[in-house]
Amino acid sequence: MMIRGKPDEDDYWNSSKFKAFTFDDEDDDFTRLKESKRAVNSIRSLVEEEDEEDDVEKVSWSGEPVGSISWSVKETESSIRSTGEVRDQSFPKIHTAPSLPKNSSGYSLSSLFKGKAKTGSFQSFSESFGDPSIRNYAPELRKPKSEYKDYVSDWTPEETVKRMQQGKVYSLEKFRSLQDKLLLLDEAVNAHDGNVITAVLIYLKKSLSKEILFRELITREIALRHYIHYLKEIGEQKLLVELFKSMDRTEDMALMQYRDHLNVRDENKKRDFLKNCLSFPFSPDDATHVQDHYTLLERQIIIEANDKQVESSGQADIFKKYPRKASILNMPIITTLYYSCFYHYGESDGTFSSPANIRKTFRISDKQFLLTCLGARAKLKAWFDVDALFTTKNWLGYTKKRSPIGFHRIVDILQKNNAPVQVLQDYVNLVEDVEQKISLAQKYKCHDVIINTYRDLKDRQQLIVYRGKVERGSSEYRKIEEILSNSQLRWKN
Repeated sequence: MMIRGKPDEDDYWNSSKFKAFTFDDEDDDFTRLKESKRAVNSIRSLVEEEDEEDDVEKVSWSGEPVGSISWSVKETESSIRSTGEVRDQSFPKIHTAPSLPKNSSGYSLSSLFKGKAKTGSFQSFSESFGDPSIRNYAPELRKPKSEYKDYVSDWTPEETVKRMQQGKVYSLEKFRSLQDKLLLLDEAVNAHDGNVITAVLIYLKKSLSKEILFRELITREIALRHYIHYLKEIGEQKLLVELFKSMDRTEDMALMQYRDHLNVRDENKKRDFLKNCLSFPFSPDDATHVQDHYTLLERQIIIEANDKQVESSGQADIFKKYPRKASILNMPIITTLYYSCFYHYGESDGTFSSPANIRKTFRISDKQFLLTCLGARAKLKAWFDVDALFTTKNWLGYTKKRSPIGFHRIVDILQKNNAPVQVLQDYVNLVEDVEQKISLAQKYKCHDVIINTYRDLKDRQQLIVYRGKVERGSSEYRKIEEILSNSQLRWKN
């Protein structure tokens, strides 16, 4: 290694291209500033090739050098206040390309000192970071796992059911295997939420064959009940029949097939359909019901055809006085009995339209028959027929009125059909409870019943009180006077 002498070393430093600054330098201020700028430019040339040399210092409108600390602080504050992109109007706007090259940086080392971009334009730090075209390429932080799960369907069956209950976004399509689908169904059942169970069953109905679905539902009673209810609601009768058949529930299958009669509009076709249903494997009670339904419709068709002909011919006075307002077809048994008591009362038991025949055929109870017949005959004001309903004879030939229902109910029915007071009094007298009898008599103004009841009770005071309620000089008033003046009666008060 060659050792230089002190004169040579001083010579080297004084003649160097990169002249160092010394305190004993005699150059003026302008020379020192120029040398410092050349040193900075030489550093920039090492980092950034082909960077255009600029010996003129740029200043802002306020007169401050671009890139100075005070200038950067003001630029940053201005950018924050405007919440947008603010550029110095003394410099041209930078148009950033939509894509950034991978092999070069958008900013040179010299731009850190002078705020000068590689393209030759100047830009502040606040402008650089506020540029939206640059922000678009900034890396984003990964979202938290809990938030990330809202956009992907990597939930477990339990998490999926919870999301369904909370009304959040969920997807069932990820459950592809049979095991996953059954786990999802079991979780829905354990959540005890009918809406969730039904939603899962709808997905299974679409994604599984009916044979596999039926087989798995047999061991899941709660899910099975929800599935049956869902199929009934949407009217999947055929699928329901197949489900019951696969489960060997023949009675339920027969009932579902019987229910199809509701879709048959023509009465004759419905009668034939019901006749075919008689061979279905119903339970004993259901078989009786279907048999009665078929028999009733068959009779209604016969009665309707006959009455329609009689009414049009004008042969019967009952149809002239009370024309029929509706057809009897497909009416309930009680409505049919009421119709029979109204238009065919008194016919022989051998006819299909006879009330007695209908009562016997369809096993109508005495109470139900009495109430229905009473309503029909009272509507016609046939009070003799009403009396005949309650009159019975004993083995000695004595007549007495009996009723399977309370006479107070009979009184209410008669009053609703505007029965005369004399008819009402006869049945109010038959009420056994004294207080109830007096209450009904006062309600319907049956004066004789009240007067006779107080007389039988030997209640003089109540009779005197009631005398003040009737019209003076009326028959009721005179009757009370006669009773009060009868010396043979022994009053209790």
